[in-house]
Amino acid sequence: MRLNELNAHERRLWDAFPQGRRVDVSDVPGPAAPAAPVIRSDVIAALLLGAHAEPTPGDRPALRLTGAHITGRLDLGFTEVAAPVHLTDCRFDEAPLLPGARTRQLVMTDCTLPGLVADTAQIDGRLVLARCRLTGPLNLDRTQINGDLDLRDTAVGFPEGEAISAVHAHVGGDALCTNLAVKGSFRLSGASIDGEFDLEGAALRAPGGHALDAYHVRITEDFTCHPGFSAEGRIILSGATVAAAIGFCGARLSNPGDIALEAVDVTVARNFDLGLGLTVDGAVKLDGTHVGTELSFRDTELTHPDGTALSLRATQARETDLRTRGPVHGAVDARNARLGTLHDAQDTWPTDLRLAEATYDALAAPLPAAERVRWIRRTTDGYLPQPYEQLAATYRRLGHEDEARTVLLAKQRHRRTTLPPHIRLWGHVQDLCVGYGYRPLRAGLWLLALLACGALYFALHTPAPLDPGKAPPFNAVFYTLDLLVPIITFGQDNAFAPRGTGQWLSYALIASGWILATTVTAGVSRAVTRQ
Repeated sequence: MRLNELNAHERRLWDAFPQGRRVDVSDVPGPAAPAAPVIRSDVIAALLLGAHAEPTPGDRPALRLTGAHITGRLDLGFTEVAAPVHLTDCRFDEAPLLPGARTRQLVMTDCTLPGLVADTAQIDGRLVLARCRLTGPLNLDRTQINGDLDLRDTAVGFPEGEAISAVHAHVGGDALCTNLAVKGSFRLSGASIDGEFDLEGAALRAPGGHALDAYHVRITEDFTCHPGFSAEGRIILSGATVAAAIGFCGARLSNPGDIALEAVDVTVARNFDLGLGLTVDGAVKLDGTHVGTELSFRDTELTHPDGTALSLRATQARETDLRTRGPVHGAVDARNARLGTLHDAQDTWPTDLRLAEATYDALAAPLPAAERVRWIRRTTDGYLPQPYEQLAATYRRLGHEDEARTVLLAKQRHRRTTLPPHIRLWGHVQDLCVGYGYRPLRAGLWLLALLACGALYFALHTPAPLDPGKAPPFNAVFYTLDLLVPIITFGQDNAFAPRGTGQWLSYALIASGWILATTVTAGVSRAVTRQ
């Protein structure tokens, strides 16, 4: 490129390049200043690719430009750029092309671009697109960034497709995306970030699509979507590995009628915080996720009335906090989950709670067993024995044996509703007599009541002896015991024969004795088996 072909702004940039001086063409003084500070992209490419004279000792070449209107297409694809590039408040007519390029550092601040293509590029330092406005896609697929990726306060609009694509990209520092505004999908599946991924205050808009696709990402520090973050569309974190914590405190997620947050098989070394003001219109799916410390939904609002609002199937955590802001609008599915210490609040229990094969080490608020039984019964899955067994074991670990028996009695009563009518009838008898063996004192009370009734009646209506010469003296108490207890005899029942009402009463006492004996035997057997 010939120097006499350069305009005044381009000549200033050309002369400043070897020493890396900043050139600001936004406010050129003098009446002869052109109407538009135009810099041709060919001039920039020529400088970056070595068209300038060989640098003298002490030169530190860099391209620093402010306030320019850059015309033409800046094409640096598959080139090596040794000088850092800093562009401020510049406007591009066409999207710059840097596929396969290797650069020292690329910094754009307050710039307007129709997009940027830098897939498979290698950037030795930072890639900064801060406070920029992109009206087309940003392509960073398989890009290697050895420093930070800085997209703070930037707006990217491409509603018809992937506004930002960073598939299998690698960021050697932090991915700083605070206050990032995206219209279209933000996809970085398979990417790795050797620092923090910060989306605080970001707004992702892809209604009906994938607002954020972070499938199988690897993050060395925190993944933060704290206050001010909002998303329309599905957020996908499935398969992600986060070496610190994930936070959505105070965020707003919206994907009505569908999954708003899909985080299946995620591994989080510390906390997975979905509480403290998080609002979700749509489902949250965390199946198979492993949380190193606490999984929290405290003060969260979940709304998905036509399906499962929260799925925790096979999820594992050391602590789980389900104290949501109010009752979950939709089902909570915790089947096969390992919840550690479980925190919940009675006034926010979901109407449909599925706990089949779920386990927990402790209940932070045990509550009376009768209340906890109502908690278990909040399910549409029908009778399942394991939730009762798990709850009873929890009370036993606390030393509350009576509460454990209450739970197991409730289990038998629930089971009874699933049986045929004739077996249900026998179940009612066992329940009435001995509480299925979990209320053994009840059998003693029945025995005393029947003994008192029989003894009183026969004391007033003494039966006639069968053989007056050989009959022992009549004793109403022992005679009633002979009728009631089928195992032992005091010789009274074989010596006397009641008539009329007394005969029918003796039949009733004999039948009651056998029923009591049978139910006690069944209850003791069940209790021994449980032990």
